[in-house]
Amino acid sequence: MTTATLTSTKELQQRLDFFEQECRRRGLRVTEQRREIFKTVASSHSHPSAEDVFAVVREKMSNVSLDTVYRTLASLADMELILRVGTAYKERFDGDLRPHAHFICSDCGEVYDIFYNLDHMMLPLQEAFSCGDVRQINLQYKGLCKQCQEKRKSGTVSF
Repeated sequence: MTTATLTSTKELQQRLDFFEQECRRRGLRVTEQRREIFKTVASSHSHPSAEDVFAVVREKMSNVSLDTVYRTLASLADMELILRVGTAYKERFDGDLRPHAHFICSDCGEVYDIFYNLDHMMLPLQEAFSCGDVRQINLQYKGLCKQCQEKRKSGTVSF
């Protein structure tokens, strides 16, 4: 897996600082493995799976296990430091906590970020706020990505 680097190293550093502050606030040690796993997700635009994260972290830390990666990703998601992005193929993770939606291709499973203007969602949000404390919005669109559309048009994919 190739992780796409964030356009801003400042943004990555802000995410890492927030991660470390939250871990300390919750009494969780900031271990090298935990930090590297978070950094791998936070610096990627590809919404990596646990196996993808393991492959990247394993290059830097040969003693990390797949089980450690799974458990760490689960705890980071439970702490709301990363997002779980569910697909039909496998669970993926997102370190970008800015408000955005996801487009998931129903053929290849690729996940794309969709950034939107929150003003357009205020009516549904106002209704949700009256129900309780909204901590996260998870909006997913499913369909065919452009690459899969082209494959279907050219007849290189079987239905």
